[in-house]
Amino acid sequence: GIVTLRRLRDKSTYDQLERTTKQLTDGLAQAARDEGITTHTNRVGSMWTSFFNDQPVTDWQTANQSDRELFGKFFHAMLAEGVYLAPSQFEAGFVSITHTPEIIDRTVTAAKNAFTKLKSQS
Repeated sequence: GIVTLRRLRDKSTYDQLERTTKQLTDGLAQAARDEGITTHTNRVGSMWTSFFNDQPVTDWQTANQSDRELFGKFFHAMLAEGVYLAPSQFEAGFVSITHTPEIIDRTVTAAKNAFTKLKSQS
């Protein structure tokens, strides 16, 4: 409790979260692009979500046009890689201060493998 609050008083904590989340979302987007899969990621601070959509998602109407089936396949492919994501692209993911650059790299590698698997199934 109190240790967490002290840590959150340190402004560099938020810079770290911003950098780490950007590393993750940039890596996920690149992994998808490398396999020709279109995604759009929305991010605020350490909260993010990726949509399987060919246009930016700015409201329910555009979010509702996202490919739920493809997200489901991605979700299960990531589970097979040992990465546990929220089971819906309409939920947010969160990066914490315990997520190191190495953990993010492993997550991006898992996503590359997952996107490669999805591409081979299409």
